[in-house]
Amino acid sequence: MKFSCDKQFLCEAIVNVSKAVASNSAIPALEGIKVKVTPNQVELTGYNLEIGITTALMAITEGEGEFVIDARIFSEMTKKMPDDVIVFELNENMTVSISSGNTQCSISAMSAEDYPELPDIDKNTAIKLPQGILKSMISHTRYAVSSSEVKPIFTGELFDMENGSFSMVAMDGFRLAIRNEKTEYTGKSYFVVPKKTLAELSGLIRDNDEERECNIYVNPKNVVFDINGYLIISRLLEGEFHNYRTSIPKEYKTEVILNTKDFITSMERCSLLINNKNKAPVKCTFGEEEAHIECRTALGEIDDVFSVSMTGEPVTIGFNNKFILDALRASECDKVRIQLSGSTKVIKILPMEGEDFIFLLMPIQLR
Repeated sequence: MKFSCDKQFLCEAIVNVSKAVASNSAIPALEGIKVKVTPNQVELTGYNLEIGITTALMAITEGEGEFVIDARIFSEMTKKMPDDVIVFELNENMTVSISSGNTQCSISAMSAEDYPELPDIDKNTAIKLPQGILKSMISHTRYAVSSSEVKPIFTGELFDMENGSFSMVAMDGFRLAIRNEKTEYTGKSYFVVPKKTLAELSGLIRDNDEERECNIYVNPKNVVFDINGYLIISRLLEGEFHNYRTSIPKEYKTEVILNTKDFITSMERCSLLINNKNKAPVKCTFGEEEAHIECRTALGEIDDVFSVSMTGEPVTIGFNNKFILDALRASECDKVRIQLSGSTKVIKILPMEGEDFIFLLMPIQLR
């Protein structure tokens, strides 16, 4: 079995599928990349039993077959080959000979018999989304995904689709992020995707591909994202996701409109005084024309003021500096609306128009 292909395309493919290769597995084959050769094509697969990434490259081939090769050595050796075309040949002793220009080397391979099959998903019904919208939705919400395994369902993001409406939701018990979009998909689908899968998915969406579509296929246990020549196959998280709609306040007593950059830079100044040894809430008083920010720790203190537009009752409230910064940065807006119903009620952050995103944040009680 023999094949040759373009070095640049091969290197890019190896880097991308390697993101799903297991770093330490009881199945040695999962620490490598599976290479499958068929007429005029080479398919590469990385899989760690939770997420798999596979792609196919055009190649000049002789014979058919498959083998598994160490991902790190495969990647580094391919990068260091001198010419633009690389030739691979597998012999009966499971040794892969690699040649390019005047350079020749060989690498031991493994049989693909021990490599688990990727989950099989019916691809007859696709949920179609523009790649740019999908990447934007992930960017707006991923900050609120839980890093704790206490409730594993919150270590992923909810895809909630029904009647042409799509909401992506993340929460960790202290904050909740919702991104809403319209979609041509009129069916109903409700599933939770692990955060690592979404990170790899977002990384495969290039700026010049934002108008292209991503096809999503789902069954009760797994989801496939078909994007830019790659298939990302992921298990779904099991469990009951929180009924997030019941957490969204319907009314408010105070609405503040402010410049996002002003609030971010003020919070960043406060953050210089806060660390693991010196924890403190940031006290914020919203008045008729200004926000007054105060923070005091053993490292120092700060008083800050910036202009806002406010309707309703003045309110003083406590923030976790990191949580409010995460939400403000994720908004990607010049200005935001902040809706409040007192110093102990949930904080709601919205864009200037509509509800394309809804960020909720629990306040910190001030002494």
